[in-house]
Amino acid sequence: MMNDSDRQFHLHPMLLLAIIALAGIIAMPKPDPVEARTADEGTPQLYAGAGALLDPRSSAGEPTDSTAQGGVVFEAIPESVTATAPVEEQTSADPASDDAENAGKTAAEEAPVQEEKTEDDSAFSQLVMADVNEVMNVRTEPDASSEKIGVLYKDCGGTILERQNGWTKLKSGSLVGWANDDYLLFGSDAEKLARDVGVLKATATTDTLRVRKQPSTDSNVLGLVAAGDSFEVLEEDSGSGFVLIDYEGKEGYLCSDYVTVEFKVDCGETLEAIAAREKAEKERKAKAKLTANRGAIKTSEDEVRLLAALIYCESGNQPYEGQLGVGAVVMNRVRSAAYPNTIVDVIYASGQFTPAATGHVANAYNGNIPASCIQAAQAAINGETTVGGACHFRRAGAHEGTVIGGHVFW
Repeated sequence: MMNDSDRQFHLHPMLLLAIIALAGIIAMPKPDPVEARTADEGTPQLYAGAGALLDPRSSAGEPTDSTAQGGVVFEAIPESVTATAPVEEQTSADPASDDAENAGKTAAEEAPVQEEKTEDDSAFSQLVMADVNEVMNVRTEPDASSEKIGVLYKDCGGTILERQNGWTKLKSGSLVGWANDDYLLFGSDAEKLARDVGVLKATATTDTLRVRKQPSTDSNVLGLVAAGDSFEVLEEDSGSGFVLIDYEGKEGYLCSDYVTVEFKVDCGETLEAIAAREKAEKERKAKAKLTANRGAIKTSEDEVRLLAALIYCESGNQPYEGQLGVGAVVMNRVRSAAYPNTIVDVIYASGQFTPAATGHVANAYNGNIPASCIQAAQAAINGETTVGGACHFRRAGAHEGTVIGGHVFW
């Protein structure tokens, strides 16, 4: 019999082999569930990189550069992959890091913040005003001996384009040229004068725009204006949708949606514009003289018809203005001491009107006379004229004078 101190622990040989085998199985590394999948199973191999699972394959299907650490493959993040960095209160002290951050900013983000200008500042910052009692010259070059191309009148203004040697290149309406600084105002002086003499204008942007008596589309219509017509603004739109204007001396309203409202000062003129304006004015005055009423003459209905018959024979194929001209010639002779003082005697005077001598006037008198000829006859008797005091007419080109249609009057 053995003592306890002498007792030894003996394992059955088969049991010992089983324990050793079990220990070997426990010590074996477990397969990674991801990497255990093969390409044959349809799932590509993935690698852990920078704390995330990224597909490390290149365009050719092979892994990119990577380094093994502790049995796990960590991939270097490609340059094309942008990591989102946490927002920090302190900016990086590394200039290269700052450049990298700024590289993606747009030009608008990089541009320095500028103080926004007010509307008044922008309107008057480049303003120049004429400082003269009547008119000043504008030239092609900043030199008093250069060619004159236009003028600025008293209270006219413009926009500064360039300044040099006591001269300013400006734009005033269609006039662009150089003006002497001695006769100009700038800065606050120009702004003060502009505010004194300028006016707020509303310009129509569409044809047949209605002028209303009240700020409502249900209000009565004062008149119609065309695109480009401008009017002084008496009161801007305060929420009604309408602008109050001075319309032919009366207050009227234009819909704000169809006008532009601008502060304006008078502009200068080019020499060409001056010449065209003077020509148009001369023609207007001449026309006004030609069409000035010469006074009515009392006549009978028979005389009206006789005059209409002559007009028909002489100018039935002419425009109404030409028909009235023929009637006016007859009436001018009636008024003149050099001719008989009745319509009948003037028309049948020897050698004066061929249709009267040949019987055509008598035939027309007894026939159908066009309404326009009757209207022209009555208008001429009432003193209307398109040829002024002319007492003669011929085929156009046979004499100098006022040409209307195929006739010349003098």
